[in-house]
Amino acid sequence: MTDETSPVLENTRKDDSADGEEAVPAKRLKKRRLLRRLLIVTGLIFAMVFAAGFALVMERQVTLNGNIERIPGAFPEDAGRPAKTVGDAQNWLLIGSDKRPGEAGSQRADTIMIVHVPAGRDRLTLIGIPRDSYVRIPGHGNNKINAAYAFGGPQLLIKTVESLTKVRIDHFAALDFQGFVSMTEVIGGVDVYVSRKVYDPMNKITWPQGQVHLEGEKALLFVRQRYNLPGGDFDRIKRQQAFIGAMGHKIISRELLTDPFKLNGFLEALTRAVSVDSGVTLSTLRDLALELRSIRPDNVDSATIPTLGTATVKGASVVRLDKRAGALFYEAIRNDSLEQYFEDSGGLNDLTILP
Repeated sequence: MTDETSPVLENTRKDDSADGEEAVPAKRLKKRRLLRRLLIVTGLIFAMVFAAGFALVMERQVTLNGNIERIPGAFPEDAGRPAKTVGDAQNWLLIGSDKRPGEAGSQRADTIMIVHVPAGRDRLTLIGIPRDSYVRIPGHGNNKINAAYAFGGPQLLIKTVESLTKVRIDHFAALDFQGFVSMTEVIGGVDVYVSRKVYDPMNKITWPQGQVHLEGEKALLFVRQRYNLPGGDFDRIKRQQAFIGAMGHKIISRELLTDPFKLNGFLEALTRAVSVDSGVTLSTLRDLALELRSIRPDNVDSATIPTLGTATVKGASVVRLDKRAGALFYEAIRNDSLEQYFEDSGGLNDLTILP
């Protein structure tokens, strides 16, 4: 019989204890190795997803940036141009036309608008310039302002607008009407309220009184109608500004921003429809969009440059401009004080009542 205190038994116990102590860490080590492998695989999956997402974003950025047509030499030479607007305010000259800048054929600007972006980025002001405004076009005498675009493209139009208003234009953008149609289709159109039944004799279409849904070609016909409107071109400017406001409201809606397919479709249509001066990059547009992210329809003002009604010159109907009232209005743009100007002098377009 072996004594429990014998050296043999004591050694046996030590060996058994050693085996047990080594067995437990081995299981833990196996689990740790498995966990480490899982973490590595998970990390690789996340890295692959991130890389794929980043590649997609970069591809989208490159593609969208490539869609935008740049216009070389859009601005006149700096000599003689007005000083820049106070602070960080910006003035964009936006036109709508059947043809892109540089395309062959007559290129009269159907829509001419200054978009004033204040330094505070808390509002926007859409300033319509009637296309029949009778002005001096440098080097071409007096004529309707939209003729400046036909005579000399963006450069002459910008020079004409700056000569008229003494407001420096920072950027230029031209919207192709066919691209405009695509944009309205992607977002599913917009609704505007028409105050009374109106017939368009040129396109043989009747706009009923009440809420009207505008999408595709129908939207284009609505914003371009001029004949048979009580205020002619003035009412057309109101229609265009109201449509832009409704479109802006649709764009910032949750419906579009939370739908990646719709958003991508809209950005595709927008970048294919617009031509800009060579100083505008996708980063320029992205940064401006971020700065204006808090803008809502209530923060968008609409106005028309001061006028004195219509007249007939050499058998053509033109819009006479109010030089005295215009001088004060243009000064407010230059000083970035339009909000105070409208509070003191009025002049905002009522877009709740459309003809």
